[in-house]
Amino acid sequence: MKHELDLIVFDWDGTLMDSTAHIVHSIQAACRDLGLPTPPRERASHVIGLGLVDAMRHVCPGLPESGYQDMVQAYRHHYLSGDETIELFEGVAEGLAALEDAGYLLAVATGKSRVGLDRVLAATGLGRHFLTTRTVDECQSKPHPEMLLQITDQLGMLPARTVMVGDTTHDLLMARNAGTMAVGMSYGAHPVEDLEDCEPRAIFHSFAELQAWLLSGN
Repeated sequence: MKHELDLIVFDWDGTLMDSTAHIVHSIQAACRDLGLPTPPRERASHVIGLGLVDAMRHVCPGLPESGYQDMVQAYRHHYLSGDETIELFEGVAEGLAALEDAGYLLAVATGKSRVGLDRVLAATGLGRHFLTTRTVDECQSKPHPEMLLQITDQLGMLPARTVMVGDTTHDLLMARNAGTMAVGMSYGAHPVEDLEDCEPRAIFHSFAELQAWLLSGN
């Protein structure tokens, strides 16, 4: 079957891996450790997908730069103390294999660090499916389009035949800025109504729904 798209770029946290609650808990715990106001869930979850320093600036604006570095270190301590318990969303491992078998090229664009992404790719065994990946260590933070533009350029793909799949407005706005299609996933960090405001091509409520749509030829 001829597809409308050639390249699928996935966000990681909240899109492929069910990590939203753990990230929120880790942000809140880091703030408590440093005697800072504990952000509500909505505020902490909104920054998921950004680079860590940018995320901490949004959570606690107005701190000296050293304060954000301290927040990042405290966050990493809490995140790493429980990250082995985080699981992939249902159907992700099988779905990625099916999409690859159908001829799609797959990649990842994430606000995780390079060390963090490489660790979860190895732990989940999913690294073999992705031709390339970009993290906030190599590129500007979402919604800047640099991650997507580097990926399409490296793989020789047209942005118009590329889709960005993510659970946050940061992902969908990055897609808009890069000239790619955007698809939202409703089960992650940002509310569906916020995703709808970004006018993605579609919003899906499970990985199986996304997979079926992609395999149907879009």
